[in-house]
Amino acid sequence: MEYFCYHRDRPGSLALREELLEEHWSYMDRYAKELIARGPTFTEDGETLTGSVHIVGLPDPAAARAFAFDEPNYQAGAYRDVLLRRWHNVLGRTMWDFPGDRSSGSQYLVLGLGEGPAADLTPPPDQDELIAYGPLLSDDNDTWLGTAALLRAPDPDAARTVR
Repeated sequence: MEYFCYHRDRPGSLALREELLEEHWSYMDRYAKELIARGPTFTEDGETLTGSVHIVGLPDPAAARAFAFDEPNYQAGAYRDVLLRRWHNVLGRTMWDFPGDRSSGSQYLVLGLGEGPAADLTPPPDQDELIAYGPLLSDDNDTWLGTAALLRAPDPDAARTVR
């Protein structure tokens, strides 16, 4: 089972996150084989850290909750909230398998929340810039709740055009 985990920072928590950096990395190293994608998120100007995204394959919901809530920054109060959802890896690869040029453009997280029929069960036709892409799903895997995409784009406006 694949899960999308987005820890959003509590305002003013940067010093705490910096203090816990080694603990965070050590914790994530325990999941190296399960990680599909990971990385920090920033404000649109790229200057201020806003959170961390982790997409991970785990055996069940209990393991996903443990992954999200045992994380050192969460335990210490650095995050204001956590979005944890079932996810489906439409591209069938990890971020380390991304075939695109990693030296140009910026990377973005795009979340589209919604309801109704799933809109993203197959990859979009132009997927060259997609690092990770897939539907956010209910805990029982039956209801589409939105889409999560990690992608490379020249700017935030271009990133928002992902379909």
